[in-house]
Order: sequence, then structure tokens, then C-alpha cells
Amino acid sequence: MTQIDDSKAQLGLPRSGRLALVTGVLVVVGAALAFTFAYLISYPSTVVAAATASDTVVLQSVGAIGLGNHPTWVSYMAQENGNWVHSTVLTVPANSDVHFKIYQYDSGSPLRNPYMDQVAGTVGGTETLNGQVVRIVNDNADGGIGHTFAIPSLGVYVPMPGISSLQTNACSTPVPCATTFDHNTVEFTIHTGAPGTFTWQCFVPCGLGFLIGNGGPMSTFGYMGGYLKVVA
Repeated sequence: MTQIDDSKAQLGLPRSGRLALVTGVLVVVGAALAFTFAYLISYPSTVVAAATASDTVVLQSVGAIGLGNHPTWVSYMAQENGNWVHSTVLTVPANSDVHFKIYQYDSGSPLRNPYMDQVAGTVGGTETLNGQVVRIVNDNADGGIGHTFAIPSLGVYVPMPGISSLQTNACSTPVPCATTFDHNTVEFTIHTGAPGTFTWQCFVPCGLGFLIGNGGPMSTFGYMGGYLKVVA
């Protein structure tokens, strides 16, 4: 009587087929590990944007980051201890009025929804634009809206106008941009509640070269979106 190799019978594959299957599994697992490792090393570092309620969160938005894997992508940068960092993961104190200052160096355009001209969720429902307190930013004015700072789960929405087409001293790479370049300065204060992690993002489609402007930097943390970590 012929003895049957149970393992071969269960697989129903010749030796070469089993080797191909094992090789395929190893390739898939290796690719998954490589993707995970690449994600972990590219994930933005956490910036202590405001250690206490008396600190100001300082950001800038630029038309092209000029470094890394996507040098042409539009991006935010954050300041930590006076140094500019390419990150959008920000730590701020809980149960505090936290002040933000954003230098906006990018150009803009009219919005598809003018309702987004309105400031929301800030202390007093206002922002300070180049020293002037406003509740609405006209996206049909020259320069339009360059970017927004929005935290949907907290109801925060701050429109930031683009630089005027008449200005000739626009910032170009390398970043960070100095305040000697044309820009708009936007300031506002939000009240943070209990500790938690909240997604923030830009709602102006500015992913040049992607479908309806919503791909690339618009959907990538470290560029036009990030996390606001509210800590005790």
C-alpha cells in the first residue's frame, strides 16, 4: 500500500507550487512591513506648540515646502522653542485660552462656498487680520482665500486670505519664510476643553495637480492637515 504524505495532500500542491505560495506570502508580508516602517519614519514629529496658556502657537503656511519627498507641495510649518519644524502635530494645554499666530505666505483664490468666509469657533467669533479684527474675510477680494485653519470637531474655522497679486516679494524655497516676504498675519484665540486629540486641516483645495485639488498635500498629515493634541 502506498503511503500518503498528509501535508502534501492537504495543500493539494506540488512542491514547486508550495514554494511559490510561501514566496508570495513572504513578499506580501515584507511589503506590508516596509510600508509600515516608511509610514512610521515619515509621520510628523510632535511639536510642543504651546507649553502653557501664556504661550502662542506660531505657524506659517507656504506655497512649496522645498524639502523632503514632496518639495513642491504646499504645507504648514510650526514653531517650537523659536525653531521652525516641518510638522502639523501640535501639543497645547487643556482648559485654556490658547492664542494662535499664523503667517500666510501663499496665494489664494475664490471659494466654492462663500459661507466659508466666516470665522467660527474662536474666542469672540473673530480673527485679527493684519492688525484688524474681522468676522468675515471676502474671498472675492484680490488674493482670495489662501488656506484655512479648521478643527471640525471643535467647531473652529479660520479663513486666511492669500497674498495680493499686486505684491512682488513672494516667498520661495527654501523655507521657513522670513517676515520680510509678502504675507498676511492672522491671529485668533480658541478655548481648549478636556484633553483629547483633534484633527485639524485646511479646507481650501490646494493640491495642485490632483483631482479637484483635494489630493496630495490636502490629504497628508504634515502638510495641510494634522493633529491638535490637547494635554492636561
